[in-house]
Amino acid sequence: MVFAGPVFSAVTPTSGADLFATHCLACHDGGAPKAPHVVMLQVMSPESVLAAMNDGVMKAQSSDLSSEDKAAIAEFLGGRPLSDKPLAVTNFCSRDIARRASSQSVLSWGMGDTNPRSVPGSVSGINRANAETLTLEWAYAFPGATRARSQPTVHQGVVYTGTQNGRVYAIDLTSGCTHWVYQAKAEVRSSVSVQSEGEAGGITLYFGDFNGNVYALDGVSGEARWVKNVEDHPDVTITGSPKLHGDILYVPMSSREWATAADPYYQCCTFRGGVAAFDRQTGAIRWKNYVVGEAPSATGKVNVRDTPVLAPSGAPVWNSPTIDEARGLLYVGTGEAYSSPAHEASDAVVAFDLVTGERRWVHQALAGDAWNMSCNLAQPDNCPSEDGPDFDIGASTILHRDRDGRERLLVGQKSGDVFALDPDADGKLLWKTAVGRGGFYGGVHWGMAIDPRRDVLYAPIADTDINDRFKGERKPGLFALDVKTGEILWESPVALACEEGAAPGCDPGLSAAVTATDGVVFSGALDGTLRAHDSNTGEVIWSYNTARTFDSVSGVPGYGGALESDGPVLVDGSVLINSGYLWGGRFPGNVLLHFKAE
Repeated sequence: MVFAGPVFSAVTPTSGADLFATHCLACHDGGAPKAPHVVMLQVMSPESVLAAMNDGVMKAQSSDLSSEDKAAIAEFLGGRPLSDKPLAVTNFCSRDIARRASSQSVLSWGMGDTNPRSVPGSVSGINRANAETLTLEWAYAFPGATRARSQPTVHQGVVYTGTQNGRVYAIDLTSGCTHWVYQAKAEVRSSVSVQSEGEAGGITLYFGDFNGNVYALDGVSGEARWVKNVEDHPDVTITGSPKLHGDILYVPMSSREWATAADPYYQCCTFRGGVAAFDRQTGAIRWKNYVVGEAPSATGKVNVRDTPVLAPSGAPVWNSPTIDEARGLLYVGTGEAYSSPAHEASDAVVAFDLVTGERRWVHQALAGDAWNMSCNLAQPDNCPSEDGPDFDIGASTILHRDRDGRERLLVGQKSGDVFALDPDADGKLLWKTAVGRGGFYGGVHWGMAIDPRRDVLYAPIADTDINDRFKGERKPGLFALDVKTGEILWESPVALACEEGAAPGCDPGLSAAVTATDGVVFSGALDGTLRAHDSNTGEVIWSYNTARTFDSVSGVPGYGGALESDGPVLVDGSVLINSGYLWGGRFPGNVLLHFKAE
């Protein structure tokens, strides 16, 4: 078993790993029914792991371990030292939030209903001329975190972002002081969506957490207005950012069942991806529907442990929905199936009715892609015969109207393919271009961007691999494509910012979503490098290595790492990015960085 991620602890790296291998691995590597797989344990904080061994469900199993041994195991799994007193920020603002009516705002993950991930120069304050002058304004470190991947949202001079330990922060854009902190029930990976309440002057924030809870908060006080759950499946999770449109909050449903299936006795699989529509005022569910229409049922097959196999399953929705108001539709991309046979809605783009939730059409990009975590184990009990390749559509689709008035739905896939669909013809394929070779972190992983003035699409390519499965030439870098034809206009290859082989996470691939503004495209790399590219040529005009330590304004030690999922946010001459991702051997980190142009 190869454990994901480096160890940061006062305990020697081998001691925690050896203790876990000796005392725990037999059960948590798929040897015991219902025992969480190690891949899920590594999502927990070391304090949570230690509590389970001292007073929780693992108390009996841990009774022969010393306090030092339990601490070493907890720190090994959690990827950081334990703390007797959990660290907390100390830089609270001296006054309440003062809303700045003149300040620009970026209110959602995709920078708009159609997920263009482009910000007009009048809002971003960034252009080709001043991008080269960007300097670090402040770094804000999150206590007890080893990853930071909730894309910031900015409204009226306040930055809102979620964290690994479930806290949501309201941070002053100018100074970096903390207005308030809200504690959610689980990790907040999604971006926060913001709604102004008109003349009343109020602000409501919406987001989801790792356990499938959906929240509405008062943006000024940080107090909860309502908290609901999608109530769909015990492994449901929210990774894509909820999309607010009118009075409805559209919440994508993904799951952890890809990891639960590592348990050889688990009846794989029962989850179906989908979307739940909540009334934004009350939290009541207006409708909920699945990309897979029929419920999973027995296939007549069993795994090697004689556990019945269920299908169809999977097709999680990892991304933030795209709104097509004119056609009354909502679009999502889906992931792989978890069991065979793979459903037609896996690795697909699915259109739902905005009002009723009825599934209108499906365009499948790749058939027969069935995979779960069992496929990576020495004894792959629940692995479907296809064994992947796990080529999700993890990035949000982009609905774009070109300068001739023609609309296209633009899609990027982990396979390295970029394609356009016709929204007027039930998703008919218009063009398809192979940009990269594909990989577990993409191909295209989390998000592309559009230049509406030039009808150009920017696609980041990671082309990563963790087991030498994917063959062919790697092409990590940023690519520009003609929206009308799919022709590649230019490519900007990226090189390593760290010494090759220095660490498993030393990878130049562009997994994170990109963001465009007038004359500039920003990209983030797995090795921690943030770059600004000339949008006409792809030339790198500015770069910054975020994989370093920082003096933090929050009073907590800060360090950056991999830029894995969230993209840069551009507003009022500022660039904001979260840095750090302890998973799969990538560099950990715990900082929100604020750069300012002159």
